[in-house]
Amino acid sequence: MSKGKLYGVGVGPGNPELLTVKAVRVIQESDVVAVPRAGAGEQAALAIAAEYIGDKPVLHCDMPMTRDRAARDASHDRAADTICALLDEGKTVAFLTLGDPSVYSTCWYVHRRVAARGYAVEMVPGVPSFCAAAAALGRALCEDDEMLHIIPASHGALDAALDLPGGKVLMKAGKAILEVRDRLAARGVLQNAALVERCGMKGERIVSELDTLDDPTGYFSIILVKEDKA
Repeated sequence: MSKGKLYGVGVGPGNPELLTVKAVRVIQESDVVAVPRAGAGEQAALAIAAEYIGDKPVLHCDMPMTRDRAARDASHDRAADTICALLDEGKTVAFLTLGDPSVYSTCWYVHRRVAARGYAVEMVPGVPSFCAAAAALGRALCEDDEMLHIIPASHGALDAALDLPGGKVLMKAGKAILEVRDRLAARGVLQNAALVERCGMKGERIVSELDTLDDPTGYFSIILVKEDKA
């Protein structure tokens, strides 16, 4: 029996219409759909692709949202073990991830482990959340010779990153969103920033003036900061 193949499938930021044709085909042709069981992202990815999953079996991979590297590594190893067992049975597995599998994606950590064991793997790109957020705001992410920086806003490197020239995409701020807002204000760039929450999902919210923000936003939030041309 030939071994199966693992696909890391980006399902986009939230709107099912942003699923690519290839993503739809891979999901429909897969034997098993896998998702990380770590919080809201799992339910969102399943909901986005629900129309194409049908009654396929869904593998829920427990992956705690923690900065404990050992705990994360252990969960990724367990998921890889389970998926490799399915591949040994000749099954094709589609591992769903929000946005694109190459951008802060949980599925990437499993993908590379499975690849390192010699199994066939493939990444199916999806629309990144920051591209959808820029579209929702009706603005370009970068123009002419501008640089664009993708920054994990809650991981301690924000101040240094804000010194970089060009536009900024601030991701993964989570519960620290108000602190991030205050740090943008302290650096005098708050007027160049806008936030999009739940882009393409039910309850989408756009905040174009962050000084009016008085409550922490949800998990699905992103801040775009344009370079000041003045």
